[in-house]
Amino acid sequence: MGNLLEPWVLVTLAAAAVQTWRLMLQKQLKGLGLSTGGATFSRFLFAAPLALAGLATLLWYHDAPFPALDLRFWAFAVTGGLAQIVATFCLVALFSERSFAVGVAFTKTEVIQVAAFSALVLGETVSLPGLGAIALGTLGVIVLSRPPEGWRSGKALNRATGLGVVAGALFGLSAIGYRGATVEIDHPDALLRAIAALAMVTSFQTLAMSLWLRWREPGELSRVLSAWRRVLPVGVTGMLGSLGWFTAFALQNAAYVRSLGQVELLFSILVSALVFREVPRRWEVLGIVLLGLSIVGIVLLA
Repeated sequence: MGNLLEPWVLVTLAAAAVQTWRLMLQKQLKGLGLSTGGATFSRFLFAAPLALAGLATLLWYHDAPFPALDLRFWAFAVTGGLAQIVATFCLVALFSERSFAVGVAFTKTEVIQVAAFSALVLGETVSLPGLGAIALGTLGVIVLSRPPEGWRSGKALNRATGLGVVAGALFGLSAIGYRGATVEIDHPDALLRAIAALAMVTSFQTLAMSLWLRWREPGELSRVLSAWRRVLPVGVTGMLGSLGWFTAFALQNAAYVRSLGQVELLFSILVSALVFREVPRRWEVLGIVLLGLSIVGIVLLA
């Protein structure tokens, strides 16, 4: 039975809080005239050099050589990195469809998929009570996904739903990739394994996004760089949040980590109400309660 003082629980809670802050900052970048691609790229631009600097510091501290990275590591890292890029595209586009909090909620459909991927790809299963807690959280997401006009009058299968479900699936795939990448690094220090994987993934993502924007959106790289004062906090919070997720993945089954990570939704509700003045509807409150019960269950059962 888990408890709130377990390292993976504390790290996951911290990562969720920092990620909520980063998403708030990233949403505000749309007001700078950046495209969805530019706002997505801002997530990686400064994160990569910061992660590389952190890795160099830890290697110096441990007096350790650069870790050996085999083909299996790169398969996990590249798959996770590409999945996160496309998922972030979907998430940024989703912000213009529904409120900030509900936009984040749509992505939480990932948890059931992470549990399945964990069993199929990594051979890490979830207990039956744990699956029950995850299912309760998924029910909360379904409630939060209710269209404003209701399920009968509104269109359940709309653009916002599609973007959210796709983003959730891809975030789930990225979680499996990152868990696999951290496991492939042979070192006893979970933090070093996490930051080594993060440094490699963010470097790859920065290169891939730079090439994409140069090809598909000429001039967008310059616009992102010219707004570096506003972009820098996104990169810093992105790196810190990702370091938290990678560290949690190095310590625990990705399904439990991402399920507990749904606490981010509760944080986003606070941001939605206090920063963006978006008042949650009654069914959204019900969904929040269900997610809260799910999160408590995950902590107690993992």
